Amino acid sequence: MKKTVSLILTASIAASVSVSGCETKSGNQLIMATNATFPPYEYLDENGDLIGIDIEIGRAIAEKLGKELVIRDVKFDDVIDGVEDNSFDFGMAALTVSEDRKAKVSFSDTYAKGIQVVIVKADSEYSSFKEFYNGFDSDGIPTGVKGEIKIGVQKETTGDSYSSDTLINWGFGKENVKRFDSGEAAVEALLSDDVTAVIIDDEPAKAFLKSHEGLKILDGAYADEDYAVIVSKEDNELLGRINNAIKELRESGILDKIIGKYIQ
Repeated sequence: MKKTVSLILTASIAASVSVSGCETKSGNQLIMATNATFPPYEYLDENGDLIGIDIEIGRAIAEKLGKELVIRDVKFDDVIDGVEDNSFDFGMAALTVSEDRKAKVSFSDTYAKGIQVVIVKADSEYSSFKEFYNGFDSDGIPTGVKGEIKIGVQKETTGDSYSSDTLINWGFGKENVKRFDSGEAAVEALLSDDVTAVIIDDEPAKAFLKSHEGLKILDGAYADEDYAVIVSKEDNELLGRINNAIKELRESGILDKIIGKYIQ
């Protein structure tokens, strides 16, 4: 599956950005948490500056709200935990809407869509993730996972959640999943034959193929998902203002412009 994004030009967006740990929130600032290991959504350029789809959309939201944006680059699982305990105003880290996460934080309206894909080595014998299973029942549900299969994922991501799920939900079981601190570490494990495949969002997967030789993406999506901003469940006012900003950015074409800058 390929994403199709229209390109609509609009004015540039400016806001201040810093990279460090938590800090006390201020009335004139919005503190956004991210995890800059997930191109093209959030990552560091050759100068060590934060760039990416979420970074630019976060800036645009802050501008709409008349606030100075401060970005904190933290561990992925600290993004959700930090928003939940009000260390950060909001979080953007290619975060997929899920029921488990809804128990901790509130989600904005969707600003982008993604899919989970499967990366394997270029000479892999597998052509579909369905070949990782050793059989299916009469309803087409997997009945088991082949003994040699090990799936690499970035921990606490939806790739982790989906892969670790039970067979009835097309998971592979926790015992067949290796969890890493970053997508990069999972890909390195794949190249070292420590895992059979890596399950990750499609655009980061494409970026990893460009930066690492000897990999390919299997045909077909493993899962479809929606990306949204997270805020504290206690902050309904901010959630409403962010939703209004997303609506305005979509209607003005700015969302398309930002996404189109990174995804063709």
